[in-house]
Amino acid sequence: MGNYFGTDGFRGVANESLTAIHAFRVGRFLGRYYARGKQDRPRILVGKDTRRSSYMLEYSLAAGATASGADVYLLHVTTTPSVSYLVRSEGFDCGVMISASHNPYTDNGIKLFNAAGEKLEDDVEALIESFLDGGTLPLATGEHVGRTVDYVAGRNRYLAYLLSLPRVSFRGMRVGLDCANGSSFMLAKSVFDALGATTIAVGATPDGLNINAGCGSTHPENIRHVVVEYALDAGFAFDGDADRCIAVDERGRILDGDAILYLSAKRLKERDELDGAGIVATPMSNSGLEKSLAAEGIRVAYAPSGDRYVYEEMARRGYLLGGESSGHVIFRKYAATGDGILTALKLLEAALERKCPLSVLAEGYVPFPQEVRAVRVADKAAVLNDAHVLAVKEQAEKLLAGGRVVLRASGTEPVVRILTEGEDARLCEEAAERLVHAVRSAGERG
Repeated sequence: MGNYFGTDGFRGVANESLTAIHAFRVGRFLGRYYARGKQDRPRILVGKDTRRSSYMLEYSLAAGATASGADVYLLHVTTTPSVSYLVRSEGFDCGVMISASHNPYTDNGIKLFNAAGEKLEDDVEALIESFLDGGTLPLATGEHVGRTVDYVAGRNRYLAYLLSLPRVSFRGMRVGLDCANGSSFMLAKSVFDALGATTIAVGATPDGLNINAGCGSTHPENIRHVVVEYALDAGFAFDGDADRCIAVDERGRILDGDAILYLSAKRLKERDELDGAGIVATPMSNSGLEKSLAAEGIRVAYAPSGDRYVYEEMARRGYLLGGESSGHVIFRKYAATGDGILTALKLLEAALERKCPLSVLAEGYVPFPQEVRAVRVADKAAVLNDAHVLAVKEQAEKLLAGGRVVLRASGTEPVVRILTEGEDARLCEEAAERLVHAVRSAGERG
């Protein structure tokens, strides 16, 4: 990770660590970079989520790109996976999503995609970082100045793509959707309604300040309440830019990314569609996932946390399924990034094809007791190298006696993530609390 870009783009507090000037300069670089060797102006696709600051960053980036000679196609409010899909299917040079995903509205981010709809290469991000730190580029003049194009039609093309994927009608299904007051607030209900489902949508009234606030994939209890109260067949919660999905079965049981990977892997294997007979997960995944899938004859490979790294490992191994416990699930046959709506469609499709509820599909997945925490700190590296934190981590590993302890710096937020896992839930909680206290104390000392 560089000074600006983490595991999922350039992210920070809007107008503090990520400003309109940053966005303008990113646009300046992209417009010039993708003009290399082209006779026509480069075409850059831009989408945004519902944060108030997204408008500021969207127009700043567009101004920079057009000043460098690119044409910028504005999708306006849309999902991250729609940008990825449209970049590769419509022949754009690159794509940009203005979003901070699951972060609070005060944060924002710039996610970048190459022409294949994949997260932008590290070497290109490094060039952008160098330019942000003081590089210069010539301005386009005369007929070479770029323009902006209203491209709302692109959202409809993505919607049509999603509608083409299920192999069954959803008629008769009753589904709850939590759109996190974010990017999916218009798209998700339209998709499920068009496929015949009866839907109840919550978190679908964004005001620019309420994205992810007590709703969405980071608060699955919200959609769980809806499913139980209205006796629905399933519920799905997305995050702010809809590249994550957390599911709830008809009994109100929350199915996180690991549970979704388990039942999806089993279903793909049943259909002889699990290329390589394996999936990709991350160290934050529950160890029960690997053990449960081993009983089904399915291997689990691991990549560093971050859906871009999961996708790269999937491509390297030829695997078609991978993801994270947080709800990033990648069906590589259909998408080059996590897609929350697509994931929800595939889960409901699997239940209908098997003629059974989601709870039955998830049978066989036995997770180990686990505690996951996040502690906000100013200097992640200093905290992770703090002698006291390392000593407490060693004590926690002894306490769990054969369990796991993971401490890592978030690639998208100023937090240290803590995972404790073992056979005893009480000991996992105790170990996690000790680590939270140690990390918080180290952060205060720093």
